[in-house]
Amino acid sequence: MDERAAKWRLLGPGLVVAATGVGAGDLVATLIAGARYGDALLWAAIAGAVVKLAMAEGVGRFTLATGRTLYDGWRGLPGGFGRVAAAYFGLYLVIWGFVYGAAGMTATALPLATLAAPLGLEPDLAAWAMLVGPLAALITWFGGYKMVEWIIGWLVAIMFVTVVGLAVLVAPDIGQTLRGLVPLVPEGAGVYALGLIGGVGGTVTVAAYGYWIAAKGWTGPEWMEVMRLDNRVAYAATGVFVVAMLIVGAELLHAAGIALERGDRGLLDLGEVLSERFGPAVATVFLIGFLATAFSSVLGVWQGVSLMFADFYAHLLGRAGDPAVTGDRSLAARAYMLWLTFPPMLLLMLDRPFALIVAYGVLGAVFMPFLAGTLLWLLNSEATPKPWRNGWVSNGLLATAALMFLVLAGIEVAGLFS
Repeated sequence: MDERAAKWRLLGPGLVVAATGVGAGDLVATLIAGARYGDALLWAAIAGAVVKLAMAEGVGRFTLATGRTLYDGWRGLPGGFGRVAAAYFGLYLVIWGFVYGAAGMTATALPLATLAAPLGLEPDLAAWAMLVGPLAALITWFGGYKMVEWIIGWLVAIMFVTVVGLAVLVAPDIGQTLRGLVPLVPEGAGVYALGLIGGVGGTVTVAAYGYWIAAKGWTGPEWMEVMRLDNRVAYAATGVFVVAMLIVGAELLHAAGIALERGDRGLLDLGEVLSERFGPAVATVFLIGFLATAFSSVLGVWQGVSLMFADFYAHLLGRAGDPAVTGDRSLAARAYMLWLTFPPMLLLMLDRPFALIVAYGVLGAVFMPFLAGTLLWLLNSEATPKPWRNGWVSNGLLATAALMFLVLAGIEVAGLFS
């Protein structure tokens, strides 16, 4: 086996971070953008993949160049910023996990319940959701990173074949589609363009990339070239995936003037449209792709964000870097898996408390500008060895991301109180 083939066989963490970051809500947002504006925002979908690639590459480069986790980097920020960053991140993980646990389980339960209905299996949605969380916890608890990577690899294959196949099936006008590469913003499409750039491809899970690199066994700058290949392949696949969904929205929904429901249920609306136009078999295949998309996000969060929490907890104990405290079989990581799984079931049975949702929305809106800004800081300072600091391309992309995410944060926070 030659050296290039050997590198390709090593890939994996990038696929996990990219698949985890593309959830059912992202698919709906992309479909709605295509349904409203046709192919005009194709450029924004591609720009989103490039921005997330730059951020994940920065996370991976910092991890490999310094041997430190990103959280450790935040803790080391000078002038009191480290303490603020550490406190913010810990609070965010606790609230985010509680709300995301319910959202992730529900998103996966939607296609499960729809696929099971013709078989006569019709418990309510909450019952299906309550099966999803424990299944993800069992896989991550006993299988660890290696098992999660293997399963997500198969789920990504299903997602890719399903969505790209659907884009081919709707027979796009190639000339019209390519015109969407020109970076123009139709009237009223500014928020949608920003959403496509900033919303698809992960939020907190981008920061988990460094933890998955460590779980894969990549340590030291000698893995830098493999990490970059891994990252580029993963976000190229993400770009193709998102472009395919935009094409589906443009070709199937835009011309017909069909509007989807917002949120994960919008994908069920699309399933009905597909059934009417192409038959129930195509709709069933799409629902399987929807299921693969949703469950890959759940698995990635249950494994990767638990590693991040374990690192946070290890720093509280003064045992940073101790594998007994920070590994995916550690008490803290497993406790967080349980936190993601069982307390959120209360939200499946009750209306979500307004104050909790506001806190979740505010903390979540701030996270991406926080991540982009701190990466700029860390990768241009003595925290990173000089050969691995940012160049002008990385600085430009991260600065653009930070400004764009600040705008998105303002829009999202304003929407919470409107």
